[in-house]
Amino acid sequence: MVTPLLEIQFKVPFDQIRAEHVEPAIQQLLEEARANQAELSSSTGPRTFHNTLLALENLTEKLDWAMSVVKHLESVATYPELRAAYNAVQPEVSLFYTNIVLDPGIWRILKEYAATDEARALAGPRARFLKKTMDGFRRSGADLDEAGKARLQSIEVELSTVTTKFAENVLDATNAFELVITDETQLAGLPPSAVEAARESAKSKGLEGWRFTLQAPSYTAVITYMADRRIREEMYRAFSTRASSGAFDNRTILLRILELRKAKAALLEYRDFADLVLEDRMAKNGERAYEFVRELHDRTKEFFDKENDSLRAFRRTLEGDDAPRLEPWDVAYYAEKQREALYEFDEEALRPYFELNKVEAGMYELVSRIFGVKVQEEHGMPGWDPAVRSYTIMDADGTKLGSFYADWFPRENKRGGAWMDALITGGPKPDGFKPHLGLICGNLTPPVGDKPSLLTHREVETVYHEFGHLLHHCLSKVEIRSLAGTNVAWDFVELPSQIMENWCWERPSLDLFAHHYQTGETLPDDLFEKMKRAKTFRAANAQMRQLSFATMDLALHTLYSREKDGDVVEYARKLMQPFASAPLPEDYAMITSFTHLFASPVAYAAGYYSYKWAEVLDADAFTRFQQSDVFSREVGSEFRDRILARGDSEDPADLYRSFMGRDPDLTALLRRSGLAA
Repeated sequence: MVTPLLEIQFKVPFDQIRAEHVEPAIQQLLEEARANQAELSSSTGPRTFHNTLLALENLTEKLDWAMSVVKHLESVATYPELRAAYNAVQPEVSLFYTNIVLDPGIWRILKEYAATDEARALAGPRARFLKKTMDGFRRSGADLDEAGKARLQSIEVELSTVTTKFAENVLDATNAFELVITDETQLAGLPPSAVEAARESAKSKGLEGWRFTLQAPSYTAVITYMADRRIREEMYRAFSTRASSGAFDNRTILLRILELRKAKAALLEYRDFADLVLEDRMAKNGERAYEFVRELHDRTKEFFDKENDSLRAFRRTLEGDDAPRLEPWDVAYYAEKQREALYEFDEEALRPYFELNKVEAGMYELVSRIFGVKVQEEHGMPGWDPAVRSYTIMDADGTKLGSFYADWFPRENKRGGAWMDALITGGPKPDGFKPHLGLICGNLTPPVGDKPSLLTHREVETVYHEFGHLLHHCLSKVEIRSLAGTNVAWDFVELPSQIMENWCWERPSLDLFAHHYQTGETLPDDLFEKMKRAKTFRAANAQMRQLSFATMDLALHTLYSREKDGDVVEYARKLMQPFASAPLPEDYAMITSFTHLFASPVAYAAGYYSYKWAEVLDADAFTRFQQSDVFSREVGSEFRDRILARGDSEDPADLYRSFMGRDPDLTALLRRSGLAA
């Protein structure tokens, strides 16, 4: 069978790849990679950087590409045969990658090279590459005995399998729910955009009335605006118990993932999984991450309590002193009412000014001014869905830095959330600069009828956030693939993405794209001022929500014991309750759908704190633009050269200091959030 997955192609033939191509292609690529491994493992003679480290780096390049393409398709355009094919090859591929770091021959030649004069004389990225490779092999079990290596292999393969199943269950559980309303009076409170979207959703299924789902645009509209409390409760309970029972129950899988991670850490002689995965990150260990989370909690708690007291008091002004207890499905609804009352600000009033095409065009103009790059639509790049568009990024000197795909709207064959991913990591090569290839995906408000996609401000921030990751990938100028782009410590990787969100709040940058989709007028001054005033509304609650996830994550990966602590879902609920503004229901089980932690062998496991860690970095770093000019090419060039272009070629703390001239300061985040006393 001729398969389009055997050779790396910059123009990925997404329109040609079928499920039946996957297994034969991956098997052939595995055979080639095994042959490369065997040749390298048994090689003798003088060891050099090129025949050792670079040879190891290039050993799996074609397999890496093919698996990234298949995994991506399974995330954005899945169907039963593709899912089955991906699940069939994944365990063997996972075992192969594990075998590389456990191969005694590979470990032998690495140690031989590390002892050479050439290795001792290495400097810059090459010296870092050697150190990280040696540390990574040790951390992956290279020094284990044969029995230990066999045990580690089995753990890695099982982790790969069960985390994939976890993600599949979340997608299937999300798609299994729908709420169809036929009585129009029950739609009271919903903005017209949500009503129209629900009508279109029903029509797409051949149904009468209005259809609501657990996909983000639909769920968020209901929980925030719908006056009917019973419907809000039904949606909330469905959302917060996804994949916790029935055919898609993740409870047992979740426990197994935690057991396997704990066993892996113990086998490699780490205190816990957090210490294992954080050793190579900025926090270095679980206790340091815990300290960071606790400090932010302590500096937020007073504001958090005041916000919640204020919301309860506000509800009493509406419903009297005998108003019922605030429940989780009430919080967003009454908070939105309170925000409207305090600031005369309705989030929905912004939508007409945030048309997706204009948001993107303004963002590309912004990065042109700041970073000196040009983004333009690129044709002839086949996508995986008609909604997918592709673009190219050019440098000021005409160098093609990279291309990327953008896929912004929800579908039933696509997982939830928003993300960026790399397909090809290029960079400077002996024969010239090789362009990068990446993608950005989201689940934004789609076009409805004759209306274009009109976004919430939070969705605008999501677009900027994911594009920040994309820039980190495509503006990389690191010669070593595994040190390039977003291949950095997870508590540093969110800096380039989160700093981009700051421009969504600055008037000069908003004027680039915030134009009414019908009249073309810019965002009115009064609406902008209301938006700014409302920016820090319930900021403590937003921060505590993130800290609850971080606390639960660290506890699960450092403290939790099934024998001592009992049911993991109940354990997680109790941990998160102090961070919640209303009592969580007894069946609250968001953890069973928490793909950030459990949809891949590592991902954000023991690292969810990274979002807040990087938020400290981005708030602090953006002060340089604020003190100069939000369009400053000088500051932008420094950020590009010292952060975006450097990947993991230097320690991230050193990169940050090279840009700021000092260590990060927590105060900037607290001030930006309105949480500085």
